[in-house]
Amino acid sequence: MQRNQFIELLLGAGALIASPWACAASAASPAPTPGAAPTPGTAPTPGTAPTPGTAPTPGTAPTPGTAPTPGTAPTPGTASGKIGGICFDLFTLFDPRGVERAASELVGERAGELCETWRARQFQYSWLRGAAGRYRDFRAITRDALDYALAARGLSLPQQARESLVDAHSRLEPWPDTRDALLAWKRRGLALAPLANYSPPMIAQLLEHAGLATLFDAQLSTHAVQSFKPDPRAYALGEAAFGLPRTRIAFAAFGGWDAAGAKWFGYRTFWVNRLGVVPEALQPGPDATGPTLRELERFVAES
Repeated sequence: MQRNQFIELLLGAGALIASPWACAASAASPAPTPGAAPTPGTAPTPGTAPTPGTAPTPGTAPTPGTAPTPGTAPTPGTASGKIGGICFDLFTLFDPRGVERAASELVGERAGELCETWRARQFQYSWLRGAAGRYRDFRAITRDALDYALAARGLSLPQQARESLVDAHSRLEPWPDTRDALLAWKRRGLALAPLANYSPPMIAQLLEHAGLATLFDAQLSTHAVQSFKPDPRAYALGEAAFGLPRTRIAFAAFGGWDAAGAKWFGYRTFWVNRLGVVPEALQPGPDATGPTLRELERFVAES
């Protein structure tokens, strides 16, 4: 295959994957009400959130920006079955449609078409740069993709408005079941971490905004390996952070492509199909699927 043909294939694949996500996002139910405060006595012990991209070593502050070292995360406790930790794509925990709502405040009814093009280019640029070894972090890619989408749709926004739209990715609201599910897993002794293409500051800002940072044992950004999912090196961050073999880690995916990548890596994979999109024609697929974290809870408990 010639180089230009390979690039065209990557760009086309990103559009195909992003398009059903955008369509489902426009047609799906309204935004969830931010999660209620946890029941007294069930909240985790207050503490400082771990540095994004690293696994916390008890009693010491991790070095910012470094890849996690195997075995440094808290040892999972009395979790039932074989699963001792869960890695989450962020959109299984947060509603991504908030970005389109933010865009509607700036471009009105054209927000849907803008975000569809923007989301497609996010995928395309991240995969193209990953394949070519020309890494930029996800915030920079998101900004570049927005610049393209605005031009492609014949729209114009001042720089401050563009930065505000990029920042909307770190102001998403949790799905209604997120907080209670995380608290339940913490009580059972499971190790928890987002494993996302977001840059480390984007992850930290999102979790702090939602008041969920202290519920995680690590904040894993693919920036630590200068790549993006579905690169196997990205998924390997979970193994290193938890000090567990991949067969004892569940991965919760929002996108069907991410479910396939995690399954291919060897994680016990659950596809949280929040928006009811058509499954990808990729085999082997996830071990199980369901629309909410309730089904994921049963999967983890029974595995």
